[in-house]
Amino acid sequence: MLTRAFPPELVDEVVAGCGRVEQRTRLLPARVVVYFVLAMCLFFGQGYKEVARLLVQGLEREGRWATAWRVPTTAAIGRARLRLGPEPLRALFARVCRPVAVARTQGAWYRRWRLVAVDGTVFDVPDTAANAQFFGRPGTSRGQGRSAYPQARVAALAECGTHAVFAAEVGPLGVHETALAQRLFPALTKGMLVLADRGFCGLDLWRAAKAGGADLLWRVRSTVVLPVLQTLADGSHLSQIVAARDHYRRADPERVRVIEYTFGPRGGDGTVYRLITTILGPGQAPAEELAALYAQRWEIENTLDEIKNHQGVPGLVLRSQHPRGVEQEIFAFLLVHHALRRPPPRHRAGGAFPPPDWPGPSPKACVRSPRPLPARRLRSNPRMIKRKMSNWALKRTEHHSPPRPHPPTVRLAGPTRATSTSRKTT
Repeated sequence: MLTRAFPPELVDEVVAGCGRVEQRTRLLPARVVVYFVLAMCLFFGQGYKEVARLLVQGLEREGRWATAWRVPTTAAIGRARLRLGPEPLRALFARVCRPVAVARTQGAWYRRWRLVAVDGTVFDVPDTAANAQFFGRPGTSRGQGRSAYPQARVAALAECGTHAVFAAEVGPLGVHETALAQRLFPALTKGMLVLADRGFCGLDLWRAAKAGGADLLWRVRSTVVLPVLQTLADGSHLSQIVAARDHYRRADPERVRVIEYTFGPRGGDGTVYRLITTILGPGQAPAEELAALYAQRWEIENTLDEIKNHQGVPGLVLRSQHPRGVEQEIFAFLLVHHALRRPPPRHRAGGAFPPPDWPGPSPKACVRSPRPLPARRLRSNPRMIKRKMSNWALKRTEHHSPPRPHPPTVRLAGPTRATSTSRKTT
């Protein structure tokens, strides 16, 4: 899977472009280290030496490894990762990761638009002095007032129909996700419809996102002033947004279309959702359809869940002890996820793994492992916990498949009080 998604020739080209070609023959050449970091995120629960063994067995089966090779020590692998750095993984991500939906992909399109979403998340990283200094820790109301682990912040763009992440940025926790997202927007192109939650709304961000020709459908807070300029036939209305620095003069406005709605019969719980969009004509996209379509934004939440809780493990803490290794590991997670989401080649669509001609494990290997576990060392640890309890209820089986809203449950609402009385702006 890794060599098909990331051919060795491409890996060599990326490594050379980043100046990471080794000057002497090594047990772990740069190309192998790239594949090792990817395999490390594919076999997240395994140690370094076991990942290396599994990787080389796979390369032997593919016919890409012809010579005898001994598994390096954990320390040697760690040094090889430091020599490689994050740049080749980031460059490989930029070369390979693209939207992958085709015309027949269900859930990937709305009329003529490709549906994509932007959002941010955080990764827990090992509790080392280097990681804590670079990434920082969130505060907490319990214990010592700080979290158990430092956290790296990630912003990403993902295709809603396929969950393919095609742009991402990594930064310290102190960098807001909107600042990271602004670096992603050059990847947006004409023909995309970008969904975002209310944490992303702002005039500068709005203009940066639509600069490449993409259309936007973003939720805004209930306190944002959205004056009614013209009421449209489908129940939406035209309005303007301005920057916070311009909220008195309103000298540099941006025209938007506003859609306000509730869910469920008789307005459900009374929550009014407010969307703004660059699609100004109701004939292009009726308000009721856009209101129902906004629920597709949750697909990026599912994408992040796949990466962190399924490709990784629940309560995921990355392996890397240093900030550059953290960035390397995060891009490796994204690359492996993209490889898993890619459509399989036509000639492999009905294939099996292992291949049909695989002879199977050796009978001796089934009797006794050639790699016995080392003797356990004596250990003593204080009786403490690393993580505190969460404020949220525990997710149970009945929460895995909640009912999804559909167009008949959407009820359009009139302009709220915030359109005329609130002084707050975007």
